[in-house]
Amino acid sequence: MAGDASELELPFVQDVQLTKCMRLRAQSLQQRNERPQDGEKLLRPNEYIYRVDFVRQHNLRFLRWKIQMEKAGEVMVTGTSQHWTPDLTNLMIRQLLEPVGIFCKKPGTKEVECNEADAQEFGERLMELAKIRKVMYFLLSFADGLDPAHLKCSVVFKV
Repeated sequence: MAGDASELELPFVQDVQLTKCMRLRAQSLQQRNERPQDGEKLLRPNEYIYRVDFVRQHNLRFLRWKIQMEKAGEVMVTGTSQHWTPDLTNLMIRQLLEPVGIFCKKPGTKEVECNEADAQEFGERLMELAKIRKVMYFLLSFADGLDPAHLKCSVVFKV
């Protein structure tokens, strides 16, 4: 189709190495019985770091989220303001962006539901951030039985 040629789909890719590094940070603090820095966000077991590589940065217009869940559950997608560096080991709570995208699938349904207004605003925010970033990091929180193995997530822009 001719319309699809002007679309750019950017997948969310799990950053296994960075997630592991952040988990080691939390584990290290726990083993040494130390407290995190003031305002530091430590990864919980249901949270993973993903990244989106902006292969194109300009003339993008947000179209839609493409979320596929192989089973019921919920995922909360939170952008981070971390800039240019893959070292999120000491991710601070103030670096988490609003709004978040919350996507869920109820048992026995095929449709993925979300708050359309928040998802739209979040997508438009990504479009603006793409102008100044080649890579953007995200914190994905899984709930209600969903895990990374059962999720495919991408964002689609019009170019």
